[in-house]
Formats: sequence, structure tokens, C-alpha cells
Amino acid sequence: MRAAVLTEFGAPLTVQEMPDPEAGGGEVVVEVLAACVPPYAVEVFSGRRNYPLETPVVPGPGGIGRVVRVGPDATRLRVGDLVWCDCTVRSRDDALTPDITLQGWSSRGDGGARLARHLHDGAFAELMRLPTENVHLLPAAAADNPARWSSLGVYAIPYGGLLAGELQAGETLLVSGATGNLGSAAVAVGLAMGAGRVITPGRNRAALDLLADRFGARVRPVELTGDEGTDRAAISAAADGPIDLVLDLLPPAAPSSAARAAAMTVRERGRVVLMGGVGMLGGADLALPYPWIMRNSVTVRGQWMYPRPANVGMIRLIASRALDLDPERVRTFPLDAINDAVDYAAAHGGPFDRTVLTPSAE
Repeated sequence: MRAAVLTEFGAPLTVQEMPDPEAGGGEVVVEVLAACVPPYAVEVFSGRRNYPLETPVVPGPGGIGRVVRVGPDATRLRVGDLVWCDCTVRSRDDALTPDITLQGWSSRGDGGARLARHLHDGAFAELMRLPTENVHLLPAAAADNPARWSSLGVYAIPYGGLLAGELQAGETLLVSGATGNLGSAAVAVGLAMGAGRVITPGRNRAALDLLADRFGARVRPVELTGDEGTDRAAISAAADGPIDLVLDLLPPAAPSSAARAAAMTVRERGRVVLMGGVGMLGGADLALPYPWIMRNSVTVRGQWMYPRPANVGMIRLIASRALDLDPERVRTFPLDAINDAVDYAAAHGGPFDRTVLTPSAE
């Protein structure tokens, strides 16, 4: 097979011939039809994000594919099935606190690194080997446009955060980082799940207007000034009532003050879910006030990625068109143009922009 390989951080990816992967027990091999290239991929490959990838590696966080080989324990998957390949791999020897790796992308701790050495390579290749439980059947309609469906992986991340925050129909949601690639996806998913209104703070006026134009009156944009007190007051005014849930998806470059200003707008007994990258590249901690959390009975929790059943929920939201993928701006690239794809993704990381690699299309 052919694959895009990161030989070392800071070097361009190279397309190389590699042995075809084999499916062992508990594993599946798929032909990769479409895989999203995240806008921050250039930061990962340059080493700026300090991801614990061990080079050389075939990167790529999941995608859409067709099953070409199954292991002996697969009871429902068949060769030829169209599937979503989830990159979030969990160890099987600890049900309570499994180690986690994002196959071909990142990992957590020593256990996650060990898991990554076994399931080392990701979706930027013609073929990909992954655990059977990470492969999810797609509806037949997805075959019409696998590239568009590959954005499922973008939406699944904030969906995991909204599930963790127990978003209920009719509630008011605030998405911190709403004008970014993941944040705008969170707005769309929150509305698909029945949020009554979504507060969208940000500095990018054009992106705020795009969200308001796409989703209408249920979206309440707030243009931030950078002053915590002023911004908090503007957010509360836009909500015109209590904010039930705050989902933070701010990137590593964002200041902790922006995350704190958003979090502290939540109502008494409200919930705050942290999924972004604030502090990962240094800088001040979030520093939420202990008395405020305690006296207002606020729940603050972190959430990395999403639970496995969220894949099925996300597929159902898209298949039912509760979440509409038609407005996505999708640009596809063949495998040989992987470096062009990475550069394009970095330059087109706004709301609903998708850069997609199509490894098996040549």
C-alpha cells in the first residue's frame, strides 16, 4: 500500500510504499476513502504542539473506509461494508480507567504510548488496521459522498463534550471558542441536540455573522473585547436568562482569561465542560474561584474525546439530517498532495471548512 509518512517533526510528509497491514484477532483492515486533515495538523507535524507521536509514523485521526479484511472474532462486519473508523483506541485490560491513544495522532501517558506502538499508524494511507470495536457501520447514503461524511470526526468531539455536560432540550448552551473549526461544530451539534439557544462569543465578526446567518435566532453572537468583566456582562445579556452549560473548546494559544470569563457565566448548579487546549503550551492556569464553584454548586469537568457509543449517536444525527452536512465547504486532495492538503487546511480552518484526503481515489 501507499501511505503518507511523517519521518521526523519539521520535515514534509513523504508518500511511501509500505507492507499491507494484516488483521489479527480483534482487528479489521479498511481501505481508506476519506480522512479529514485538521487545521492544526501543521502544528502537530512541525512539533509545535508537542504531540507524543513516535516517528516514523503514518498520521491521520480516523476516516471513512470500506472493510477489506476482518479478524476471526467479527460477527457482523463483512468485507465491503462502508464504515466510520474511530481513532480513539482504548486498552482492553482496565474497564474503569483504560489507557487511550488517538491512533496516528496522539496518546495519554505511558500506557497510551504503549498502545500507540501496537496501533501505530493512522488514516493517511490506502489501508488502515484498527480494533474491531472502533469500526462503525454507516448508512448506504454515506457512499454517495464519503468526503463529506468524514467530517463526522470533527463533530464527534464536541458531541462527546455535550454528552458529558448532559445537555437537555431547550437549555441554553455557551460555546467558548465558537468561531473556530471545532467550536462552530459544537454550535451545530448543540442545536441538533435541541439546545434552545446557543451563545457564541468570539473576536472574529465574520465568523460570528456566519453562525448567525446559518442557524438564525437560536444563535446569540457576542463580540469579545478581551476585558473579563465587560465580556462576562455581554455574554449574560445575550443569554437573556440563565446559561445551563458552558463547553470550552478554545485552542492552546487562547488565554486562560477567555476560558474563565465564559465559564463564570454559568448559572447556579450549572455545568462547565473543558475540552480545549488552554495551558497546553504554557501560560496561566484557569484559576476558577473555589468559593464561586462551591457556593453555586457548579460542576466543572474535563472531557477528552468521546465515549464509544457517541459514534453511533453521531451517525444517527447525520443520517436523520438533524445535523446537516450539506453546507460544509469540502476540499479534497489525493494522497500524493498530502503536504498541499496540510497547508490548505491551515489556511482554511474557519467554521465548516473541511480539508479531506482521499487516499484510495487515485
